Amino acid sequence: MALILREDDVRSLLSMHDTVAVLEEAFNAQSQGMVVNQPRSRIMIPNGVLNTQAAAAPTFGVLGYKTYTAFREGVRSVVLLFSAHDGSLLAIIEAEWLGAMRTGAASALATKYLARPDAHIVGLIGAGKQAVTQLMGVCALLPALSTVLVYCRQQSVRELFCQEMSHLLNLDVRPVLTAKEAVEYADILITATTSRYPVFEGAWLKPGCHINAIGSNWAQRRELDSATIQHCSLVVTDSLEQACVEAGDLIIPANEGLFDLSEVHELSEIVSIDIPWRETPDAITLYKGVGIALEDIITAAHVYYCARQHNRGEEIQLIL
Repeated sequence: MALILREDDVRSLLSMHDTVAVLEEAFNAQSQGMVVNQPRSRIMIPNGVLNTQAAAAPTFGVLGYKTYTAFREGVRSVVLLFSAHDGSLLAIIEAEWLGAMRTGAASALATKYLARPDAHIVGLIGAGKQAVTQLMGVCALLPALSTVLVYCRQQSVRELFCQEMSHLLNLDVRPVLTAKEAVEYADILITATTSRYPVFEGAWLKPGCHINAIGSNWAQRRELDSATIQHCSLVVTDSLEQACVEAGDLIIPANEGLFDLSEVHELSEIVSIDIPWRETPDAITLYKGVGIALEDIITAAHVYYCARQHNRGEEIQLIL
């Protein structure tokens, strides 16, 4: 019988350390051609969007897809997970927290390989749900972090966010008054916004900074200006195929003749090839996450196996 797993089940079963670990396994498997990832497809209607993305990971025993709607009223997402052995339905999983966690974990994984080992100050632009797991991710892998500087446009939102994250992470998380203050001291800079336009100037970046940009996955939107892209000695994404369609942060400067998309590396390459990817201590690196199905399906598989082990979820009998 299949399991229905609710948001509460996912939250209780999924840790950030485990999410990073299973994604590292997944990207290593991808580098060996052992998984299949299908880029996101979108059906657009006047008042919303239906998004679908699918992946198969036979060595992990699963295949499936995540589908979600994005309307003014909110985003609603679900993963359908199937057995790679006989095609049976394993689980229907509510996927809001799952999606946020895998996004934070993918950024954390990129940070592990690309950031300076002595990084201790994080700058964060954005204070929404994705910002929470972005901070959780980098803090889980980099215990030497000491300070987080947070900017978003609404003062009350950023102050509350900092209070809650200071308590959650036992870390000095401070609100700042401008985006520049969040950027200019950052060893690791995270952008997690819904902005259509750049949220900081590339000239503000500190030498040696690593950037995780995850807010935009539309070709016409970007959080990073073209100067930022030109400052980067290494640009990495989770799927180059998908980024060439969705990552406005990269597409727009490429269309301006200021950046060559063929220079972008994939995260699977970074985690599987044991070389020093950072050229110099002062090099600026970028991870542009677009959010791919492989991340969703491998994370969902982990949640499903944990649910079976801990007797969580509601069993249902279906013909599928």
